[in-house]
Amino acid sequence: MSHSASSSRISLKLDEATEQLQTKLLRLVGEAIAEYGLIENGDKIMVCLSGGKDSYALLDLLLVLQQRAPIHFDLVAVNLDQKQPGFPAHILPDYLSDMGVPFHIEERDTYSIVKRLIPEGQTTCSLCSRLRRGILYRVATELGATKIALGHHRDDIVETLFLNLLYTGKLKTMPPKLRSKDGRHMVIRPLSAVRESDLERYAELRAFPIIPCDLCGSQEDLKRKQVKAFLREWEQRSPGCTNSIFAALSNVAPPLLLDPRLFDFVGLRASNQGEGQEDGWLDQDPAPLS
Repeated sequence: MSHSASSSRISLKLDEATEQLQTKLLRLVGEAIAEYGLIENGDKIMVCLSGGKDSYALLDLLLVLQQRAPIHFDLVAVNLDQKQPGFPAHILPDYLSDMGVPFHIEERDTYSIVKRLIPEGQTTCSLCSRLRRGILYRVATELGATKIALGHHRDDIVETLFLNLLYTGKLKTMPPKLRSKDGRHMVIRPLSAVRESDLERYAELRAFPIIPCDLCGSQEDLKRKQVKAFLREWEQRSPGCTNSIFAALSNVAPPLLLDPRLFDFVGLRASNQGEGQEDGWLDQDPAPLS
C-alpha cells in the first residue's frame, strides 16, 4: 500500500469519543517530544511493536503526527517474533500491511533461551529484556534508524521508580530519552506522560488486534504487579498521589538528597555572601499538578 493510502486510512473520520481522546493523547505526546527533543527533522524512527496496547497506540499516534507535524520523519515498525508457542505470527504483518506502514519482522528464538536459563517459576523479564534490547539495537543499525521508539507510559515510569527504590536501592526510572552504552542508539519514549488507563481506552476505541504475551505477562508474582497494586491502593486512599510522584521526577532537589556525585557536600561552606540556595527548596510551594 502506498504512503497516500496509509494517509487516507489514518485520516478517516473518527467518532467523537475517539477523536477527543486522540486529541488529548496527541497533546501529551507532542509536549513530551518538544520538552525532551525526542523527534527531529529527518529522523527515521523504528517503532517497536509487540502487539500490546501501548505499542499499537504509539504507532497510531506517531502516524497521525507524521501527517500533521511541521517536520519530516519516517517510521518503520519492527516486531521481534520470539517464537513463543501459539504466537499468531500473521496478525502484525496483516495489520501493518493494511495500514500501509513499512515494517520488519525479526525472528529470533529468545523464548527457548529464556526457558532454558531461567528456572521454572522465576521472573523471566530481566533476561528477556536484555536479549530483546541487543537484537533491536542491531536491527536499528541495519535499518538505518536514528531513533528507537518504545511504548512505555507514565504508569511504567512511576512503577519502575518504585521497583528501584524498593528492590535495588537506586533512585532511577525510565527517562523519555536514553542513549545506549555504546552511544550509537537513541531510545525515545513518546508516551512518557500518558496514563495507562487512557491507552487501554484508546486501544478499545481503535480496536487494535491485541496479542497477549504469554512469556512474562502470565507470571502473577512479578514484583512489578505488586508495585502496581501498591500504587493503585495508595491512589485510592489519597487521590492524586501518583500525579505528585510523577511531577517529582522533573522537580528534583540534589542538595536535599544524599548523593555527593550530584552535589558537592564536602565543599559546602557557610558564607555571609547570601549565596546559599540549598534550603530555598524547602520554602517553595508545590507546582500545580495536571
